[in-house]
Amino acid sequence: MTDSAALSGEQAGMREWIGLAVLALPALLASLELTVTHLALPAIAADLAASSTQLLWIVDVYAFLLAAVLIPIGALGDRIGRRKVLLIGAVGYGLASVLAAYAPSPELLIAARALMGVTGATLMPSTLSLTAAMFRDAHQRAVAIGVIVASVSGGTAIGPLVGGWLLEHFWWGSAFLLATPVMAVLLVAGPLLLPEHRDAHAGHLDIASALLALLAVLPVVYGLKQVAADGFNPVPIAAVIAGIGMAVLFVRRQRRLADPLIDLGLFADRAFRTAAATLTFGIFVLWGSNYAIAQYLQLVAGLSPLNAGLWTAPSAAGVIAGSLLAPRIARRVPAPVVIGTGLVVSSAGYLVLATVAPAHDLVRLVVGAIIVSAGLGPMMALATDMVVGSAPVQRAGAAAAISSTAPQIGGAFGVAVLGSIITAVYREAMTTAVPVGVPHDAAQAVRDNLGAAAAAAGELPPFLGDPLLTAARAAFTSGFHVTALVSAVLMVVIAALVLTLRRPGRRGVRGRDSGSAQRIDPRPGEVVHRHLPPGDGQ
Repeated sequence: MTDSAALSGEQAGMREWIGLAVLALPALLASLELTVTHLALPAIAADLAASSTQLLWIVDVYAFLLAAVLIPIGALGDRIGRRKVLLIGAVGYGLASVLAAYAPSPELLIAARALMGVTGATLMPSTLSLTAAMFRDAHQRAVAIGVIVASVSGGTAIGPLVGGWLLEHFWWGSAFLLATPVMAVLLVAGPLLLPEHRDAHAGHLDIASALLALLAVLPVVYGLKQVAADGFNPVPIAAVIAGIGMAVLFVRRQRRLADPLIDLGLFADRAFRTAAATLTFGIFVLWGSNYAIAQYLQLVAGLSPLNAGLWTAPSAAGVIAGSLLAPRIARRVPAPVVIGTGLVVSSAGYLVLATVAPAHDLVRLVVGAIIVSAGLGPMMALATDMVVGSAPVQRAGAAAAISSTAPQIGGAFGVAVLGSIITAVYREAMTTAVPVGVPHDAAQAVRDNLGAAAAAAGELPPFLGDPLLTAARAAFTSGFHVTALVSAVLMVVIAALVLTLRRPGRRGVRGRDSGSAQRIDPRPGEVVHRHLPPGDGQ
């Protein structure tokens, strides 16, 4: 890539497209790992005797730590090089995955997943920022980001199939080992095909801001989970308030810093902040529903992990199709219209899911999931392009981190909030639904989660176990219905917000037209971004 190519928007060549294929690997892994983890939860619960709160932490600690450090990692990539950060993270992620695979207890598995979250934070910001830097032509960039989003969707599609096969033939830890060969390929191909990009004028990395970001996220998560588990007690309420306070301090600090982790000026543009909000809430409902659907298929419908994976695969096809077709449609129809229409479609899908019966209603479940995913596919591609495309070149890493942080935070809160709603509704229903005659210890266990109820029912005589399992499945399905209705309402609200936008432009956002240029660093293959005043070098 040359200076003239960067400034004039010339089309990318063969090397950039091959490099995109390499970047698709961590994007694919990001969603593949999450879907496999959802499928592995029943086996983890049975093998490690994990509680419902621990199961939520196993899923959420990864996403929340990832979200909390995404922005600092993106800023670090701007300073030391985005390819370097990507490859260092690949090593750490592979090692953390091995630790998770062989964790002997829920606590150690949660710790390993936390390490996976920290190292996983290097993957998507580097992937998106390198993609934006390699593809400067607007149409090519939209297609390239659509490929990345489709790769994420592809992981959602093949994850249940591959993970289901592994879980049927091996122990649950084998699902985490999927990351090892993917990271190995990235480590070999990345240095050969990916250019190094960094901001030569980036300031120092503000550690205090990074800590404030972490302290803003984790207390809120802890508080929400404890409220779902034990009700409104002083400690979880105080944790939520403390987390909100840390978030306020974080924002104030970013406004004072000359070189902040988050360029809050980007949010002055209405299209930018709306796109970020759309990503956040779109993935909020998607991750939450994926978590619930994986539990329904195995614990309500009684399917094996592989069969559950087969039933979830069709919905991923809708996301892939929407992600790939959306950029083409957006050439003729304003992107906000495409996104808003898709969100309305996804709302209809959630209304279908809200009618799923508590026993073997697989066709309706899959139809609803396909409608949801088809509606969210355009949002994932176009909203991501709106965020990344609005950023100045020299802040590409931080902007890519925002576009990665928004859905990660949304998705993690989706699992936490919607999963906690299911848990709360389930526990409330089971306080009066346990059949008379069930032993006290078994009755206490089944009130915690559906997995415990299934295990307890299997140890009881059929005249007690069968009605107990039926009641537990009905209680879980009631919680599932509530979360589907909440998701439907959210999608209508966000659709209305998006549809008020005109076609997004770059005016009002410090974008590529604000006077940025590149020069080729003396080191081979490395492009260093330098900000130039308007008219200088143009």
